[in-house]
Amino acid sequence: MTQTYRITLLPGDGIGPEIMRVAVEALEAIARQFDLRFSFNEALVGGAAIDATGEPLPADTLEQCCQSDAVLLAAIGGYKWDNLPRAQRPETGLLGLRAGLGLFANLRPATIVPQLIDASTLKREVVEGVDIMVVRELTGGIYFGQPKGIFQTETGAQRGVNTMAYTTAEIDRIAKVGFETARQRGHRLCSVDKANVLDVSQLWRDRLTQMASQYPDVELSHLYVDNAAMQLVRAPKQFDTLVTGNLFGDILSDAAAMLTGSIGMLPSASLGVAGTPGLFEPVHGSAPDIAGQDKANPLAQVLSAAMLLRYGLNQPQAATKLEMAVTQVLEQGYRTGDIMSAGLKSVGCRAMGEALLAALDA
Repeated sequence: MTQTYRITLLPGDGIGPEIMRVAVEALEAIARQFDLRFSFNEALVGGAAIDATGEPLPADTLEQCCQSDAVLLAAIGGYKWDNLPRAQRPETGLLGLRAGLGLFANLRPATIVPQLIDASTLKREVVEGVDIMVVRELTGGIYFGQPKGIFQTETGAQRGVNTMAYTTAEIDRIAKVGFETARQRGHRLCSVDKANVLDVSQLWRDRLTQMASQYPDVELSHLYVDNAAMQLVRAPKQFDTLVTGNLFGDILSDAAAMLTGSIGMLPSASLGVAGTPGLFEPVHGSAPDIAGQDKANPLAQVLSAAMLLRYGLNQPQAATKLEMAVTQVLEQGYRTGDIMSAGLKSVGCRAMGEALLAALDA
């Protein structure tokens, strides 16, 4: 019996519509091969939503996402909306989407693709074989803690305040995702905090340590965030799975991304409780400087679609097929401008998509 899934597409801004088109065509090819059916519905978010409705996350967009089996996002933002008040900026729409869907766990892999190893700024012997998963808490911490804002002091000076706060329940649920992810990978989990300075980090460390007894097959270690950042560029192969809070995870996942040489190749998944739709999106931005020029690299969007299949729809075989097709087009020498090297085949977004479809059909 054919399984039907409802997928909300959020092309967003900049290069978003171009790379989304490639990902949808790839998913349609996968559906034909695995007896799946996708019901795709587009919705507005980010700058495109601001232009059409005056707000970055219209209520009907959030409602449609909530009624979906999974959500595939391309990219949001751009110079055009940079000077808007914070509440009206595209990024606020993304935060609202995460909060509205209850997406508390962000999974971001940083895996060295052998065909692109020389694109990394680090030496081959440092990055060869790197395969890291960063598990970031997404709806708590300093980005959401209260109080926050810019306040007037008694002396007339302004004082900016943000509050880093976590409850035990928030820590425990992301810790569980960290341990479960490590159990499916290399059975090593590194928890990153700043427990030598921050009380909230001491609570974080205490809760992770307590939960470790439930996962005797997973080796738990702890690092302060400054040391973790140094170790990521010094000896990244020591890491398998990292779990950390919202702010630290935001920074460390970007640092880990650059180990691979191109942020344009990296997908991500944001997940909530079982039964709620996940959000899947490439790590890179909207690249408004090349939008509409057929220069974008669609592979991170395609790999995000593979994560949608694996983590959102529990279709691991279909996900693997899509990931293998990406590897195949790279092996055949196809490159967009951001990953181009001498002697290889320079292609645009559409041509990369065509090569991918050929690989899927082969």
